Amino acid sequence: MRGKLLFLTGLGAGFVLGSRAGREKYEEIRANAQKLWEHPTVQEAAGVAQAQANKLYSEGKDKLQSSKLGEKLNTTGTTTPDTTDELLAPTDTLSGTKSTGSTY
Repeated sequence: MRGKLLFLTGLGAGFVLGSRAGREKYEEIRANAQKLWEHPTVQEAAGVAQAQANKLYSEGKDKLQSSKLGEKLNTTGTTTPDTTDELLAPTDTLSGTKSTGSTY
C-alpha cells in the first residue's frame, strides 16, 4: 500500500513538473515561430506566393470556363455563382486568426 502511494505521489509530481516544463518549451517555440512569421522577408515571400496562387487560380478558372466542359456546365446551370476570384487567406495556426497578408 505504501509503495503504491509513493508511486502515485511520484507520478503526480512528475506530471506537474513535466507539464510545466513542456508548456514553457511550447511557449518558447510558439514565440519564436511567431517572430519568424512576422519577419518582413517572410511576409513578402508569403505575399508573392499568394499573388502567384491567385494568378494561377484565375488562369485555371478562365481556361475551364472557356473549355467544352465549362461551357456545358454553364448551360446546364449546375454551377453556383462564385462570389470571389481570390483565394481565401490561410488561417494562422499559431494565433487562431486569419492571416492579414503581407505589408509590402
